[in-house]
Amino acid sequence: MVEIKTDAALDAMREAGRVVARALDAARRTAAVGMRLRELDETAREVLREAGARSPFLGYRPHFAPTPFPAVICVSVNDAIVHGVPGDYRLRDGDVVGVDCGAELDGWTADAAVTFVVGTPRTGDVELIDTTRRALDAGIAAATVGNRIGDISAAIDAVARDAGYGMPRDFGGHGIGRRMHEDPPVPNHGRPGRGYPLRHGLALAIEPMFIAGGRDGYLTGADGWTLHTTDGSRAAHMEHTIAITEDGPRVLTLL
Repeated sequence: MVEIKTDAALDAMREAGRVVARALDAARRTAAVGMRLRELDETAREVLREAGARSPFLGYRPHFAPTPFPAVICVSVNDAIVHGVPGDYRLRDGDVVGVDCGAELDGWTADAAVTFVVGTPRTGDVELIDTTRRALDAGIAAATVGNRIGDISAAIDAVARDAGYGMPRDFGGHGIGRRMHEDPPVPNHGRPGRGYPLRHGLALAIEPMFIAGGRDGYLTGADGWTLHTTDGSRAAHMEHTIAITEDGPRVLTLL
């Protein structure tokens, strides 16, 4: 069931979105060569704790997961696409790092992700990240009243294909609000003019995930959570929670 939010609810989601944005910013600013991934998780935990927010990630267990998720952020490095579990791995110069974070505040949820390079980027990494960000922007631009979910999907898909990147077909964006994952799904592949109609008050998490090697397949890691590229190529993930409004898309997870 799709819930259309009131303007007051969207304002409350915006407050949750500010917490997410602060947590992602803190993780990015503190990420450095030699830092363990679990230290990034500790940084994000402190931001959520100070805000009085709950993590929708911690303890989350979807149908595909063998265990509940043990952290408040996902940290996906290099060939990890999404859902990376932050452990004892120490960041190295040139690592591509994707951080995904959610927050629930006063009963409303927001979710966002960012990808960046620690230290000196390798050839192609900046282009991969910038193109994934451009796809997110394209998806958001298509999120207007009168369009449909397929218009968002097609906008993201076009950027990926023009750049020669792959995307994991089974994973994409989603509705969001009282819970982190709600209807409708927001695939990163699709045809314009198809799918659920976009109305004022609809809240969505839009999240392109691009694979540099160009293949759409993925492998699930030994932890049962982390998705890896099949060819070892690098990946990037960008996400914002947005609201459809009569005045255009409203991004709820900005600082």
